[in-house]
Amino acid sequence: MSKEDVVQAYRRLYRQGLRAVQFSKPARYTFRDRLRTSFRRGNATDFVPQKIENTLEFLRGATAERGLEHKIVKNLLFVWWHQDRGGMRKATQKKLTPAEVELRVTAYDTLNYNIMMLNETMGMCLPAKTLRDPN
Repeated sequence: MSKEDVVQAYRRLYRQGLRAVQFSKPARYTFRDRLRTSFRRGNATDFVPQKIENTLEFLRGATAERGLEHKIVKNLLFVWWHQDRGGMRKATQKKLTPAEVELRVTAYDTLNYNIMMLNETMGMCLPAKTLRDPN
């Protein structure tokens, strides 16, 4: 894909994602950040037009009715929002032990694996990679 095609794909995914979350404030920022990170970390060869179309169709399904697609998108954004906040209600100022750092780094590996398998099965490109920074 050319650079213009990648930018166009980003815009289409972002617009449809906003419609899928009905422009709700915490969800739209979480979706934007995940989409932005995945496009910045990937290269143009990673983006296959058919996968992008399948992802857009999935997001259209989440927009149209409150079915399985809507529940998947809602729960993914909820987990990603908690993950970005550190998984805690209030931030603590204490220093993390090495065991706590390891737990925060690896806690979402199973979720990411499930998202990758969903992408592979349905031919989609939902963002499955997360940063390995525990803070």
